[in-house]
Amino acid sequence: MAFPLDIRHDQSLRDLNTFGIDAKASSYLRVCSVDDLRAVRADPQLFALPRLVLGGGSNLLLLADIAGLVLHMANLGMAVNGEDADHVIVTAQAGENWHSFVQWTLAHQLPGLENLSLIPGSVGASPIQNIGAYGSELADYFHSLKAFDFSTGEVIALSKRECAFGYRDSVFKQSLRDRAVIVEVSFALPKRWQPNLRYAELAAEIAARGIHQPDAKDISDAVIAIRQRKLPDPATTGNAGSFFKNPRVTAVTRDELLAQRPGLVSYAQSDGSYKLAAGWLIDQCGWKGKTLGAAGVHDKQALVLVNRGGASGAEILRLAKTIRDDVYAKYGVMLEPEPVFVP
Repeated sequence: MAFPLDIRHDQSLRDLNTFGIDAKASSYLRVCSVDDLRAVRADPQLFALPRLVLGGGSNLLLLADIAGLVLHMANLGMAVNGEDADHVIVTAQAGENWHSFVQWTLAHQLPGLENLSLIPGSVGASPIQNIGAYGSELADYFHSLKAFDFSTGEVIALSKRECAFGYRDSVFKQSLRDRAVIVEVSFALPKRWQPNLRYAELAAEIAARGIHQPDAKDISDAVIAIRQRKLPDPATTGNAGSFFKNPRVTAVTRDELLAQRPGLVSYAQSDGSYKLAAGWLIDQCGWKGKTLGAAGVHDKQALVLVNRGGASGAEILRLAKTIRDDVYAKYGVMLEPEPVFVP
């Protein structure tokens, strides 16, 4: 027997986005199963509405009220799903909190995701952005996922290759955008685990703790400590983490900038290009700790824009554009935002 969907109207989204923007959804549905998505597709009026899929709300900037249907993914569940000679396969439903899932894997002695500890958001949103931090990214341990395809009404399975992961990018930002909704994600965690201490700040934190042979929990604890020192807690200060991507430039451009700015922070990439530290560029333009209206730049990490209290999405966007223009004027490098702007 089918049950009617619990569609709510004029639903406040303030507590459902980490910037704490006080926007409303004209229609809202808490999605607890694939059947809910099928029911939306089967309802001509609901299916005709513009859709916004919401996970943890940690990678979006709401610029106005949502004149459409917000699908808030809330399906839960985590399990070991199999293994092969080299990996254990674990699966989590889209509505699970990402950090809670990482801690669950560690509690079950399944290392691999520890460098990605304390990243805000949900499991279902993590492949969209190909989240990454401290020398690791989701694609390194991704196995497969399932998504509901609104165009066909079917649940489709996608491999790592089919997800087309890039730097903070995936097929869900390209051809499957506004079409497919991720409902579960599986990871292949290594049986022969080795610590990943390629990121200098993480290696230094482990060394400062006097740990010579860190296990995955040691690394997770160190990552959490670093993030808590540098980044504001969204529960107390509205933010979406890193607001800008680290821009990539050619080796020629990097060398020219380095000659002009000897302190330039850059990281060599496997293709010969360089990734510049966006936070350093913003800091050099004098924005760390500054405020524009009710929007500001975090005083410990210039890459993080914050809601000082009551900021609108438009105020955050105005600050971001001003910073972007300043960095371009000084360095000739155009910063690209990480969050999705809605609408």
